Amino acid sequence: MVTLIQTPLPPLPPMAPDPMVIVGSGPPEWVGFVAALSIIIGGIILFPLVRALARRLEGKGSDGAMRAELEQLHDRLAEVEHMEQRLAELENRLEFSERLLTQQRETLLQRPEGA
Repeated sequence: MVTLIQTPLPPLPPMAPDPMVIVGSGPPEWVGFVAALSIIIGGIILFPLVRALARRLEGKGSDGAMRAELEQLHDRLAEVEHMEQRLAELENRLEFSERLLTQQRETLLQRPEGA
């Protein structure tokens, strides 16, 4: 009969912590709060847009009051564009007048006092 003798193994050296392993049990506590807040704010912002789009798809958004208001806005825009043209013309006239005044001053300053 053969008897085997087992010799004890030497102790294992301590292992250094692996830097790739993240210690913890999941995401931070504030992540859920931020996600919920984002969803609420997104809903508040997007709800009117989605509702307007739904009305437009249904055909309810093109009623007479809205068309009248749109026509008023077009008229107002035409008035504003006309006023912009007038303002540009006035700016040109003012610049021309300033140039004439500057030329007149230069000619007066260049004349000798005795002449």
